[in-house]
Amino acid sequence: MATVGLIGSGHIGGTVARLAVNAGYEVVLSNSRGPETLTDLVDELGAQASAGTVEAAARAGDLAVVTIPLRSYRSVPAEPLAGKVVIDTNNYYPQRDGQIPELDEGAVTSSELLQRHLPQSHVVKAFNNIFFKHLLTLARPGDTADRSALPIAGDDPGAKAIVTDFLDRIGYDTVDAGTLADSWRFQPDTPAYGVIYSADPANRERETPAGAGVLRAALADAG
Repeated sequence: MATVGLIGSGHIGGTVARLAVNAGYEVVLSNSRGPETLTDLVDELGAQASAGTVEAAARAGDLAVVTIPLRSYRSVPAEPLAGKVVIDTNNYYPQRDGQIPELDEGAVTSSELLQRHLPQSHVVKAFNNIFFKHLLTLARPGDTADRSALPIAGDDPGAKAIVTDFLDRIGYDTVDAGTLADSWRFQPDTPAYGVIYSADPANRERETPAGAGVLRAALADAG
């Protein structure tokens, strides 16, 4: 089974790692604070998990997941990710990331910024529109009637096929939302962002499955 390299191991990164391990993948976790800060998570995940530097995780991963604050996207090492599929989970939150004029003006999407930074990689947007607790609890086997779907966006069809297969293995159907330029359709403040997986918007702890039809309708409602 392939190895997933996690660049960032917070709520979303740790959850993706857990789902990947459950599906039989090896994972290499990393963060900006150093591998020694990930000991507890590695111990929890078991023998299929290890921790390393950001560069080590990037080199080890057959598939990489970038899940860090957007303001830090330029810290992602480009050379060890050359030729690889990179899943981008990032969202733009100006109150956290500071103002980024290109994003404020709608000239580019946040994933297009990461693709510019990683010109030899194949960036696919995923995992950014779902609460991390729902990401864990809504995962289902492929033959389950109440399986949920996640949107993806990317410019390389082959890379999107790889990510679709990964999502299927960890418990999700996929809806292709288009190119990286189209990824705004499931960014913050859109109908596909978060609320379709929440049974009670006032209580984020409660979740509800959202299949491909529900997700497609929400993407269409974005405009």
